[in-house]
Amino acid sequence: MGAVNIVYRRGVSAPRYHHGNLREALAEAAVEAAREHGPDGLAVRDLARRVGVSHNAAYRHFADRDALVAVVAERAMGDLVAAMHRRLDAVEESDPSLRARRRLMAIGAGYVDFAVAEPGLFRLLFTAYPEVPGTDGVDEDTEDPDDPFGMLNAALDDLVDVGHVHPSVRPGAEIGCWSAVHGFAVLNTEGPLRGLDPADREAALRAMLERLDVGYGVRPG
Repeated sequence: MGAVNIVYRRGVSAPRYHHGNLREALAEAAVEAAREHGPDGLAVRDLARRVGVSHNAAYRHFADRDALVAVVAERAMGDLVAAMHRRLDAVEESDPSLRARRRLMAIGAGYVDFAVAEPGLFRLLFTAYPEVPGTDGVDEDTEDPDDPFGMLNAALDDLVDVGHVHPSVRPGAEIGCWSAVHGFAVLNTEGPLRGLDPADREAALRAMLERLDVGYGVRPG
């Protein structure tokens, strides 16, 4: 892969592309634009100006806005997965049942971590991207480390295996968990909770996840 060389000119805030890998330069500029403005910040012509090339040169690498959205979403998804794994790596409980329960909470916490840290990319993933990878016909018996929805399904299956979740409660639990965590994330990025102090947000997040844990742990009968 060729080097990406960006130079700055006096009085110009946008980076100017000099030579190297133009596609990568455009992709990096697209990620930064999405960070700043969400999906509304992505337009091939605007990014060409930002990088300092003609729009015709940019169109040779990204035929339209959808192609830009796809490459930014792929990178944002990688960051989301990394945030979830960071929380998972911090789970230290050795008891199988408690460990499984904490891992489900960690997945939700990592999801919120990403949303709060990268609200523009988060909004792009779930408003402009046509399909979140792994949500169409997902195999609940398979854990894909690069698939947040597969990670959630695997964590819920583990809870059934350790006896915390009754098998009759498992079908559809992934949608309930995802809805609760996504709603919390939106409230903290675009809603009335967006001004919360980080410590207060963490406490509220833990309380919400613990209620999910207790709710799904109730066994029928």
